Amino acid sequence: MANRAETVERESVRTYLLTSRWFSKHSSSITLRSTRSLKVVGNSNTTSSFTWEEVLSISKSNSNDTLNDDLQPFIQRIQTCNRNSEKKSEFFPFVVEEQIVGYVHKEFAENLRQYKHVFTFGEGEVFGSNVGVYVTLHRSLETPDDRTEAVGYVIKSLGDGLIPGIRNELYPVKSSYETPLCFSLERAAAPYFGIKAYGVHMNGYVERGGEKYLWIGKRSEVKPTYPGMLDHLVAGGLPHDMTCKENIVKECEEEAGIPKSISTAAVPVGAVSYMDINGYCYKRDVLFCYDLKLTDGFIPNNQDGEVQSFKLIPIKHVANIIHRTEFFKPNCALVIIDFLFRHGLIRPEQHGYLRLLQSLKSGDFT
Repeated sequence: MANRAETVERESVRTYLLTSRWFSKHSSSITLRSTRSLKVVGNSNTTSSFTWEEVLSISKSNSNDTLNDDLQPFIQRIQTCNRNSEKKSEFFPFVVEEQIVGYVHKEFAENLRQYKHVFTFGEGEVFGSNVGVYVTLHRSLETPDDRTEAVGYVIKSLGDGLIPGIRNELYPVKSSYETPLCFSLERAAAPYFGIKAYGVHMNGYVERGGEKYLWIGKRSEVKPTYPGMLDHLVAGGLPHDMTCKENIVKECEEEAGIPKSISTAAVPVGAVSYMDINGYCYKRDVLFCYDLKLTDGFIPNNQDGEVQSFKLIPIKHVANIIHRTEFFKPNCALVIIDFLFRHGLIRPEQHGYLRLLQSLKSGDFT
């Protein structure tokens, strides 16, 4: 039976949840304690201004359509998604149910201390390992739903000043892909809590005259992240209540107008991973990769306003774009490089072959 102290704690949390609407209305009165701003490299909110004409001009090869043997630019694209590993010491582990589910920057964590009925701080061993100081959730938040609601109100009260681009989409918080759900977290907050995030990326390709062509999208200029950059035909984050296959079918319809009768033929072909630290953000992402062979006459048609337009480009020219520019959304380059390997366009005879192949799985692959 719970003692009086535990009962009081639970009542405090219940009161917090009942009054959390007040917090969302009065967020301006809540002190944001972290005042030092960290430099953000490669801002994902900056609009990229280039035209399809420029893209196609750059993509043309100077060597009879053979892929450049220099793999170093591909390695550099992958490094863009894997920065600042030496700064991991600047983060506290985020622990739920004695499992490390994420990482929170020490300065960002100061903003969480005032929400004492939601976040607490501990020090010592977690699951047999001494992790030092760590962030965890109040022990009275016993269920995934309670945790989701309580953390959600904290995110809203912190506001765009600390967590920009709130999407009202939930990501699952787990220690690994196959472990049980601890709670669900607003998508925009995922990198600020360093949780593992999963996504699906699909290469939509056409075969014409013995050559492969890849459908490439140009992101809308009003997208909250990487506006105007090049992207896959279909890609999306994996929500908390959906399988990869279900998500591919949904994203195919929304992003490219591909009906279920076609999208169900998408083939899972593996995954890539990366780990990137940028300011307060710690991204630990795994992308499940799919290929979908389309008929030559298929024309994609965006349905959700997130894609400006599409172009069908020879795969060797797509490789040149990645090789020569940073026009692609960074993690898309990884998935396309994986496609180049699997379809024999990057060969073992090229210097750096194994290093490049291994670097596609630089993140925590669980």
